[in-house]
Parts: sequence; structure tokens; C-alpha cells
Amino acid sequence: MNLMPWELCERDFIKIVKRDDERIKTIIKMALKRLDKIKRYKMEDEISFIVEDYYEIIKELLVAYLLKNGLRSKNHQCLISYFYKKNPQYEREVQIISQMSYFRNRLNYYGDAIPKKFYETHEKEFKKIIKLLFGVLEVKG
Repeated sequence: MNLMPWELCERDFIKIVKRDDERIKTIIKMALKRLDKIKRYKMEDEISFIVEDYYEIIKELLVAYLLKNGLRSKNHQCLISYFYKKNPQYEREVQIISQMSYFRNRLNYYGDAIPKKFYETHEKEFKKIIKLLFGVLEVKG
């Protein structure tokens, strides 16, 4: 797994902030809306956007997770590194999030479609990761 080292994140990309429960609630609310949006996609044509939205939900929940712990990150990779640092038992899930981030960046910056096989292989895990993050945030989703 090729995660950004937490020490680098802490030094260059992480800021200590006051916990903001209202902002956390707002972020979670947006993640739930995005989750509803996924259900309206027509699967065949929009695999890349479905995976992108799953990643955005996960990223938003990781932002809320950091905020809950009094931190803010200027970097998506540090969101993943922090989650792994605090939850090493979820190595498999972190690997999938990292892959999602890679594919999402390829889509956004280079126009590369996300492989249908990646979606088909991991869709259940995307949902499991989201449920896991709602659990660590103590939210019913």
C-alpha cells in the first residue's frame, strides 16, 4: 500500500482545529444526499461517476472524522493516512479507498474512465466502507 506517511501529513498538511459539531453534521448530511443520488444513476453509462461519488462520500466522511478529532487536512491522501493510523485493522478498506482515490484522480485530471471491473468487484465494499465510517462517526446512515 502506497499511503502518504502520516509524519509528512502532520508536518505539512494537517492543522489542529476546534471540533465543530455543526459542520460535521452538515458534511454528513451532504454525504447522505450524495448516497441517495447514486441510486438514480443508470448503471451502464455512468460507472465512472458512480465510483467517483462513492469516493466523494468516503472522502467527506473522512473529513468529518478528522474534524471530530480536532484536525483538518489540506490533502485527501492525509485523510486516508489518518484513518489508517487510527484504525490499522481496516487495512483492506484503506487499500480500496486508496485505489478509489487513484481512479478518481485519473478521471478528473486525465479523463480516464474508471474500469467497470473495479466497480463490479468492489461495489459491496464501497457500501461497507461507508457504513463503517458512519459507525466511527456514530451516525445511522
